[in-house]
Amino acid sequence: MKVTRLLHAFICGPIVLAACDEGPWEPPDTGETSDGTSGGEEPPPPPPPPPDVGDESFEALKERLTAEKPQVMADHLAFLMTRYDLSDNPSSVTMTRGRPVQQGIRVWLPDGYSWEDLAAMTPEEILTEDAFPQGFLPLPHPKQAEGGMLFPQSHIDEVLAQTGRDLTRFDLDFDLPEHLLPEFPPAIFLTTRPDLGDVSQGELVTTHNFYRLFKDILNSKQLDGMRLLVSPFAQQQFNLTDDRRSCAPSLGVACFDCHANGHTNAGTHLVGDIRPQEFRNRIDTPALRGVNIQRLLGSQRALMTVEDFTEFEQRAAYFDGDLDKAALKGVNPLDRASQVHHMAEVQRLLDFPPAPKLDVFGYLEPEASEAELAGEALFFGKARCGECHPRPHFTDNTMHDLELERFFTTREIRGLVADGDGPIKTFPLRGIKESPPYFHDGRLLTLEDTIEFFNLVLGVALTAEEKADLLAYLLVL
Repeated sequence: MKVTRLLHAFICGPIVLAACDEGPWEPPDTGETSDGTSGGEEPPPPPPPPPDVGDESFEALKERLTAEKPQVMADHLAFLMTRYDLSDNPSSVTMTRGRPVQQGIRVWLPDGYSWEDLAAMTPEEILTEDAFPQGFLPLPHPKQAEGGMLFPQSHIDEVLAQTGRDLTRFDLDFDLPEHLLPEFPPAIFLTTRPDLGDVSQGELVTTHNFYRLFKDILNSKQLDGMRLLVSPFAQQQFNLTDDRRSCAPSLGVACFDCHANGHTNAGTHLVGDIRPQEFRNRIDTPALRGVNIQRLLGSQRALMTVEDFTEFEQRAAYFDGDLDKAALKGVNPLDRASQVHHMAEVQRLLDFPPAPKLDVFGYLEPEASEAELAGEALFFGKARCGECHPRPHFTDNTMHDLELERFFTTREIRGLVADGDGPIKTFPLRGIKESPPYFHDGRLLTLEDTIEFFNLVLGVALTAEEKADLLAYLLVL
């Protein structure tokens, strides 16, 4: 067990225990009278009663889960290491702001098989021999029975430094190493000002800097939308009641706490639209870049507009679709005309990063390398990627079922019932090198993993050279 904990400290950093000794939260001085009014007004109605958390007090719950946390995270890390190579192996290719793209296949092969062996087998043979790589199976939440939002430590630290708001959970930490995540903070590109390039100025956008960063770039309606996107609202694990997982009462979570800078920090959660709990899939936060060209939002939920998605997140996803707890903890229903539209307008301005080797129709320019040109031909030919990811944005804006149940039997994995995923939306592949990990639950850590996964699932039998060429093409999208 000591070795496992040392590995956790080496790979994921130290387990962070929130500072729980800061004393009780006190409301700011607003000049109001003791009855909550400004004087001469009718007092507001009393707040709803706190959620029922059973016989266990908050302090007892916090003490118990804090004590359990090191073992929970050590066990989960040990599980991850049975599936993946989690080492830091950077390539010479970088993301916009300089983070190296990780390279190499990270999914461990089953004993006695090579990738060539698996590619030569039928789905029935793989199922019968239970030879589907473990890393290709659904990835569970670090604590499936508990679930809830988890944020990378880099994001937690920056939000705390800028705003004093702490997104640390006393029961769980985010599980994947920082080097396997998108760069932080991500670049921001706007469809309205391509001349400016990255407008983030290297900062994470929060309540405390959004106005300074965007006052000369966005109009007043868009500024209000940005304000709402970075403003925290009550959420299942982060709220002002005793039914929370933060040490101190919390104002909540902002949209940009997962969709950092309108991109993604790979924060995770469980989908809110599946029951019971053991069937709820893990979510890898998708990028909001290029959301203006998407016609399906929300992975399996198939929401049809950015406005619908924005409203859904506030009304349901923040509280796991639990309407009673949402009402008790402080749900924030957004007004469609004066808030949702403002937020959606900003999201539609978020652009893909530049792709200098692609022309306006999404074809490679003549100066592309031989490997990149060969990869493009494979993408739209033998590899069959282009059937779901057509030019110019590399999405067909629909959903597809890969029928993964052809390859493995339903099983329980650390509290998750792993089965076929059903229909999943086709995500755009523009700028794909900047948004690891991959697949809707983040089970594929690198682009090489993704190529091996689809080579097996689609049965296209790519050679090693063809896989290398396909990777070269994906890196320039």
